[in-house]
Amino acid sequence: MRRHAAGGSIRQAPGKDRPLTVHQLNELLLICAVVLLVAVAAVRLSSRSGLPSLLVYLGIGIALGQDGIGNVAFDNAELTQVIGYAALVVILAEGGLGAKWKEVKPALPSAVIMSTFGVAVSVGITATGAHYLVGLDWRQALIIGAVVSSTDAAAVFSVLRKVPLPSRLTGILEAESGFNDAPVVILVVAFSAAGPVDTWYALVGEIALELAIGAAIGLAVGWLGSLGLRSVALPASGLYPIAVMAIAVTAYAAGAMAHGSGFLAVYLASVIMGNSKLPHWPATRGFADGLGWMAQIGMFVLLGLLVTPHELLDDIWPAIVVGLVLTMVARPASVLLSLLPFRTPVREQVLLSWAGLRGAVPIVLATIPMVGGVEDSDQIFNIVFVLVVVYTLVQGPTLPWVARRLKLGDSGETADLGIESAPLERLRGHLLSVAIPEKSLMHGVEVGELRLPPGAAVTLVVRDGTSFVPQPMTVLRRGDELLVVATDPVRDSAERRLRAVGQGGKLADWLGTGKEPAPRPAAAKARATLRKPL
Repeated sequence: MRRHAAGGSIRQAPGKDRPLTVHQLNELLLICAVVLLVAVAAVRLSSRSGLPSLLVYLGIGIALGQDGIGNVAFDNAELTQVIGYAALVVILAEGGLGAKWKEVKPALPSAVIMSTFGVAVSVGITATGAHYLVGLDWRQALIIGAVVSSTDAAAVFSVLRKVPLPSRLTGILEAESGFNDAPVVILVVAFSAAGPVDTWYALVGEIALELAIGAAIGLAVGWLGSLGLRSVALPASGLYPIAVMAIAVTAYAAGAMAHGSGFLAVYLASVIMGNSKLPHWPATRGFADGLGWMAQIGMFVLLGLLVTPHELLDDIWPAIVVGLVLTMVARPASVLLSLLPFRTPVREQVLLSWAGLRGAVPIVLATIPMVGGVEDSDQIFNIVFVLVVVYTLVQGPTLPWVARRLKLGDSGETADLGIESAPLERLRGHLLSVAIPEKSLMHGVEVGELRLPPGAAVTLVVRDGTSFVPQPMTVLRRGDELLVVATDPVRDSAERRLRAVGQGGKLADWLGTGKEPAPRPAAAKARATLRKPL
C-alpha cells in the first residue's frame, strides 16, 4: 500500500526538494484558483441535480490525484487529519451561526439523546454487522462503527436547507449533526489507541466529562463574546465578522485544551452568537458562509487526493454491506430507541432515519487509525470512503422524494419573511430589511394595517426595481422589499409583528399568530396618521 501513517507527503521528483521558487508559487496559486472556480461552478450542478456538493469536490480531488489527470501522489494522512479538523471547526461555526434558537430549543432533548445514546446503539449494531458479515476483527469493526455513526454537519447543513422539512425536524437534524461529532471522536480515538480498549463505563464517563467541559466553555465563550461585541464599537464593520470567527475558534481551542469537546464548544458558542443580534449581522453571516464553503472545498478536495481509486475495488462489497447494516438497521434502531420518550410519529422517525447523511466527517475520522498505526487502517479508510460516496449518492437526491411520500414537506406552508437588521448605534435604532416571499400572507395588506408599534415605521418600499415612500393606504405585494426603521426598545416587537402579519395576514391578532394585543381602531388610525410621511 502506498499510504503510511504520519510520515506521508506529496512526492516530488528527485532533485526537487528545494524550497518553492516564486515561479512555482505562482503556478500553485493558479492551480488553487482554478480548482476553487471549478468548485464554485460545480455548486450549481449539484443544486440542480440534488447531489450534495461534497461528491463533486471529492471528484475534483480524485481527478487531481494519482489515478487522475493531475497525477499528484499524496499520502499524508496526518496533514489531512489536521486540515480536516480545522475545516470542521469552521463548518460547525458557520452552521451554529445560522441556527435559529426558536428551532433548536425544542429539538435539544431529542438531539442530545440521538447524539449520545443513539450513537452508542448505532456503533454497536454497525460493529456487529462488520464483524460477522464482513469478517473484520472487533477493533476494526468498532472503529468503523464509530466512524460512520456521525452524521456530517456540512452535508446536513447544505442538503436540509434545500429540503422543505418542518422546522422541528430540521432543528433535530441540524442540532444532532452539531452535537454527535464530539462523542464519536472520543470513541474513535479510544478504539484506535494502542493496548486494550477501555471498559464501557469508563468510556461513558469520559464522554460525559468531555461533553460537560465543552458545553460549559462553549456557553461561556459565546456569552462573553456576544456581550463584548455588543458593547464595543469597532472602527470598521468588516472587523465584526473577523471577531466572530475568532471567538468561535477560541471556543474550540479552549475546549480542546481543557480536555473537553472542542467541537461541541465551537458549535454552542456559535449558536449563542448567532442569536444575540450582533452588530452588522448580515456582513458577519455572509463572511461565515463564504468561509464555510472554502472549508468544505478544501477539505473534500484534499480527501479526494488522499484516496487511491484502484485500491478501492476489493473493499466495495464490504462497504456496501456495512452501509446496508448502518442505513437499514443501525440508524432506524438508534432513532426509534432515542425518540421513545417523545412519542414521535412513525413517519417522522422514518424521515429522521433516512436523513442521517454522512459526508467528509467520517472520512476525516477514518484518518485517526491511520495516524495511530492501527492494523489494516488502509482497509478501514477505503471502506468508509466507499460507504460515504455510495450512500450519500443514494440518500441525498432521494430525501425530497421521501419527504413528499411521507407528507412531511413544508412546501404548502406560508413562507417566512426574510428579515435582516442593520444597527444604527448613534441613533439607537435599527433598519430592518424585510423581503416578502411568494407565499406570505402579507400580500394585499395595507401599510397602515401592519399596526407596527409606536417608534417603528415603513420608510421605503422597493417594487420591481423601483423604490418609493409608501402611504398608509399603500398595498403591499409579493416580492416587495420594505425598509422599516425601529427604535431600539421596539425593535423586537416590530419584528414579531411583521412575522405575525406574514403568517396570518391583516387578521393576525385575531387568528392567534401575533403575541401582541390588537390595538383599538381609533388608536390604529391615529398611529397610521402619525406614521404618514411629511
